Amino acid sequence: MEARNIAQGYAIFFCVKIGDSATRTHGKLQQAFGDDAMSRAKAFHWHKMFSEGRTIAEDEQLSGRPSTARTRDNTARVRELVRSNRRLTVRMIADEVKVNREAVRRILTEELGMGKICAKMVPRNLTEQQRHARVSVCAELLEQVEADAELMERVITGDESWVFQYVPENKRQSLEWRSKGSPRSKKVRMSESKVKCMLVCFFDSMGIVHKEWVPAGQTVNQYYFKDILERLRKRAIWLK
Repeated sequence: MEARNIAQGYAIFFCVKIGDSATRTHGKLQQAFGDDAMSRAKAFHWHKMFSEGRTIAEDEQLSGRPSTARTRDNTARVRELVRSNRRLTVRMIADEVKVNREAVRRILTEELGMGKICAKMVPRNLTEQQRHARVSVCAELLEQVEADAELMERVITGDESWVFQYVPENKRQSLEWRSKGSPRSKKVRMSESKVKCMLVCFFDSMGIVHKEWVPAGQTVNQYYFKDILERLRKRAIWLK
């Protein structure tokens, strides 16, 4: 443990002894150490340990774990474990390899160049036959485009989508750059608007050709869509 962290650890120990809360203790660390102050999570962790009876600020050496954890053998074992189960947590790997979690994290990120990513959401899983069919269709389209360079300019694509009166800002959209100790901005929790309307839109390589708002209560069936396509045909002829 670094000397500055040891000093802050004993400062937290003192604050616990005089009855300061974890929040107040972290505020004093920021006041005393400035940008070098430990993070809120770490300060809260040490405050909890001292409150439960811990009396020293240095990290204890865990029994049965080597001081040098990032060895070639440990790296090989971590690689083998991750390949056998990609969803293992750092804690589970550390318990299996018998090294601390920070060493496992460094092996994963620095030695193996790995990082956890979420699964990619797709509309549906295609069968092997469906994949081959799509490849065949794409190949035919490429042949047609090579034979007729202006083909894509005559293609009109259409789609429909629900448009809400308002869409609340998500957590990622509210991210802001702030310095340490700067207060977080507040954001009121909002639900997605219940007022919505369906938009049917057609476009080509140049932009939107035709769009319509579907009246409330209207069922979008084959007969209604036939009328839309007829209006699209007239619109496309007029644009030409």
